[in-house]
Amino acid sequence: MRRASSVLDVDTGGGELLASLAPLPQTIATEPYPPNLPVAAKRLAPLGVNVRPGRAEALPVPDAHVDLVLNRHGALDAAEIARVLRPGGVFLTQQVGGRNDIEFNEALGMLPADPDTHSLTTVTVALESAGLVVEVALEEFPRVRYLDVGAVAYQLRLVPWQVPGFDVATPGDRLREIHDIIERAGSFTVHDHRFLIQARKP
Repeated sequence: MRRASSVLDVDTGGGELLASLAPLPQTIATEPYPPNLPVAAKRLAPLGVNVRPGRAEALPVPDAHVDLVLNRHGALDAAEIARVLRPGGVFLTQQVGGRNDIEFNEALGMLPADPDTHSLTTVTVALESAGLVVEVALEEFPRVRYLDVGAVAYQLRLVPWQVPGFDVATPGDRLREIHDIIERAGSFTVHDHRFLIQARKP
């Protein structure tokens, strides 16, 4: 960050992570979700950040405009990243992979259509196809243990896209099965799916 003269943060959310990196160079933050924009602007404007509405597939930034693109858990368009980076610029991202907490889906009988469409491999290939050179590529599946079924229900309510169509208000027998697993084994274990990539534009 200290070596970058200009930064773009894609899908900044409420701007919490970007604000934690202050002091910042000349920085643009984009966010596609309208309710987040005033939250991000309130947090980031005092730090000199230009907060703009914008989607990952059509970034509101000129060609070859920034030295560093950040993206934490946001939508990712490899061609757009390559377009806005200056030669020698760096892209750094942490992503949630398609197999994130897939044990929930398995237990509830609602598997995603193709959990491998968003992975370290697929994103690396996309970035390289866009002309970037991948310098760092790391993937982890950290374990998370749930000690009661109430915590499971809360998590599924918090992230409804994990098991689309599942209603914790009318769970049927599937949630009871998770409860039984916790009673027998002491916990229900899922694995997060995270990957980190650093890539450079030649």
